[in-house]
Amino acid sequence: MAPRVLVSDKLSTTAVQIFRDRGIDVDYLPDLGKDKEKLLEVIGQYDGLAIRSATKVTEKLINAATRLKVVGRAGIGVDNVDIPAASRKGIIVMNTPFGNSITTAEHAVAMIFALARQIPEANASTHAGKWEKNRFMGIEITGKTLGIIGCGNIGSIVATRGVGLKMHVIAFDPFLSDSRAEELGVEKVELDELFTRADFITLHTPLTDKTRNIIDAAAIAKMKTGVRIINCARGGLMVEADLIAALKSGKVAGAGIDVFEVEPAEKSELFGMEHVVATPHLGASTMEAQENVALQVAEQMADYLIKGAVSNAINMPSITAEEAPRLKPFVKLAEVLGAFVGQVTEDPIKEVEILFDGSTATMNTRALISATLAGLIRPQVSDVNMVSAPIMVKERGIIVAEVKRDKSGVFDGYIKLTVKTEHRTRSIAGTCFSDGKPRFIQIKGINLDAEVGQHMLYTTNADAPGIIGLLGTVCGENGVNIANFQLGRNRPGGDAIALLYLDAPFPENVLEQVRAHKSIDSAKRLHFDVGA
Repeated sequence: MAPRVLVSDKLSTTAVQIFRDRGIDVDYLPDLGKDKEKLLEVIGQYDGLAIRSATKVTEKLINAATRLKVVGRAGIGVDNVDIPAASRKGIIVMNTPFGNSITTAEHAVAMIFALARQIPEANASTHAGKWEKNRFMGIEITGKTLGIIGCGNIGSIVATRGVGLKMHVIAFDPFLSDSRAEELGVEKVELDELFTRADFITLHTPLTDKTRNIIDAAAIAKMKTGVRIINCARGGLMVEADLIAALKSGKVAGAGIDVFEVEPAEKSELFGMEHVVATPHLGASTMEAQENVALQVAEQMADYLIKGAVSNAINMPSITAEEAPRLKPFVKLAEVLGAFVGQVTEDPIKEVEILFDGSTATMNTRALISATLAGLIRPQVSDVNMVSAPIMVKERGIIVAEVKRDKSGVFDGYIKLTVKTEHRTRSIAGTCFSDGKPRFIQIKGINLDAEVGQHMLYTTNADAPGIIGLLGTVCGENGVNIANFQLGRNRPGGDAIALLYLDAPFPENVLEQVRAHKSIDSAKRLHFDVGA
């Protein structure tokens, strides 16, 4: 029986034809995604679901999708898909990470022009039969400083456009290397410096715990009076109430907003404000971008449903059917090693070395490298996957080296990740035992045998009495339950580490108490997706 695909959002008819040409039965019902109950009623009939942003793939919908094998999102954002629920059901979630990059970048540049010359207000005034030439005094953008927060795929395109417009471009991105910045013609700066120097600030970063509310009242206070702010990335990057207050006071001279904290944004105090250009999430809305992402997602889904090939998957590595049983545990291990270093490293990464020892050196190391890099940058770029991770790392000028060697120790095979920043070098090694579960076997050169937990606290300190008691006391006084712990040291009185396994994420206020203690060198809370 031929696979069956439902297209529940508006996709190009050319994409629909791709499914048919590949022998797939397809139902094109572009308004069904808005009817939650009807979609829930019919989803059990389909092997594939092709969507854009209108369809919400909730856990309830996934549980009803008894045949569903793949969800294809035409576009980059997968906020409307419950990825953990899909993973638990074995449903692959694919996206098209780079199909609309140019379109989104161009929208941000259009916002710069619109704000600089007050084009929307002048247009409305002129259409109303007024001739208010003296009212709309604009500014030139030539020679102005453009601050870009997030200089990845889209941000780098905006940077090149800004350089071409003779703007001075400065950028903040933890993964932007000196060589990549030089190649783009931008000046790499810290976030606070960007706030104080930029005439225009444009956001091009994903929404993560680290970037949420990155522009708030405190950030705005550091900015120039008369700054103009553009957000074509994600709602939630700015505190809208703080922006509104700054617009009213004149601290912020204008704002170009394409994304909102709540969408669809049918009500907002921003609406109707002078010097605010608002658009309904149009960043990816050009004919070219819509066509590109639609065709790409149709090809990807068809390849998977017909051939079993996986590409641009959010929750599954690109692995052939033959090598999957052996490779899958080590792919998870690689992701975990990367995620560990990514969560404890705040400085920009310059070099990455991945060592494959023993049996791991004979595996599909390309997939393992991709998994490592995806884990490494996912704390900063939440929607990265194994396909897009190497591209994103290359764009940031990070050097990646692979080393293979014959078995050198007691383990049949292991992976060691070493990451270099300007100030330090971090390393971690791990392996998989017969149960297929990843384990840490070395951290900071300290040997240990530690399972991977969902919620963990990692501390470093000089080896001295009392650390276990300190951690236990602080946790106990704050109602934090320690399920288990692992300790290690390189020598008596030398460097020591502790890994605490917790039932829930470590509270921020308790983390500050641990960090404040003079015996603790550093403390980081960690999270790992141990169920995928």
